[in-house]
Amino acid sequence: MILTTQQLARATDAPIARAALWLGHLKTAMQAFQINTPRRGAAFLAQLAHESGRLVYVRELWGPTVAQSRYEGRADLGNSQPGDGSRYRGRGLIQTTGRANYAATRDGLRKAGYAAPDFITEPARLEEREWAAMSAAWFWTDHKRLNALADTGTAADFVTITRRINGGINGLADRQNLWKGAKAALQVPE
Repeated sequence: MILTTQQLARATDAPIARAALWLGHLKTAMQAFQINTPRRGAAFLAQLAHESGRLVYVRELWGPTVAQSRYEGRADLGNSQPGDGSRYRGRGLIQTTGRANYAATRDGLRKAGYAAPDFITEPARLEEREWAAMSAAWFWTDHKRLNALADTGTAADFVTITRRINGGINGLADRQNLWKGAKAALQVPE
C-alpha cells in the first residue's frame, strides 16, 4: 500500500504539514506490522486519528479528571506503585495506558526485533514519533489482532475495533466519520 502525505492528511483530518511529520514513521510502523492494505490502513488511521486528536496528542491531557484519578492503583493496568496513574498515562498514537501495558509494548516491540526503549523507566519515550507510531501498530496487530476485523470492512467490525482500543464506544461518531474519510483517501472499494 502506498501512502502519501496528502492521503495521510485526508485520512486523519490533519493539516498537510502535520501529516508530513508523521508520514515516514507511520509508513514504517504500518509496514512492520502488516497494516498494508487500504482497508487495514483506513481503519487503523481513523482510530489513531481519533485517539491522538488528528495527530496532535501523544500524551494524555492530565487534569486529573475523575476517570484519570481511577488509574492510580488499578491492578488491571499494573499500576502498583504510588504515582503510576499519572506516570503511565495514555501515550503514543493509540494512548497506551498503565504500567503493565507500557511493559507489554516494550517487550512486544523487542520480540518483534526493534530496539525499543524501556518505557517503564522512560515513559516519555512513547511520545517520540517513532515509538508513538510503532507502539500503535504493534498494539493493533500483535496485541489486539485488529487486521482481521479491518479486512472485513463492515461497520459492525469497526465498532468491535473501537471497543478493543477504547474499552467502549467513546467517540464512535467521530471515529466513523474519520473512517469514511480514510476509506476515501485510500480508495477502499465498497
